[in-house]
Amino acid sequence: MAFSGCCRDVLYGECRRNHAARMGRYAVDGCREFLAEGEEGTSGALRCAACGCHRNFHHRVVVPRCCCSDPDDAAASGRSRDCSTESTASSSTAS
Repeated sequence: MAFSGCCRDVLYGECRRNHAARMGRYAVDGCREFLAEGEEGTSGALRCAACGCHRNFHHRVVVPRCCCSDPDDAAASGRSRDCSTESTASSSTAS
């Protein structure tokens, strides 16, 4: 059975900006999670309210989330199927 339409969520974790790079050392500020200063679509959405760093300095974590629809079932019912609990070792048959 083939499924299509995988989605993903992106989360930003700890800050990895090296504040002591100019001195040839390594020191981070200890910020554990990105918190946007402003709403999505504004310049504040890319700045962390906790440490003031740009979002690119924070560890990016991609969380796969499957919003799959079964091609055989979708045409009949028009519903999406959440396959996040599906086994990744599902068997496929060729006709």
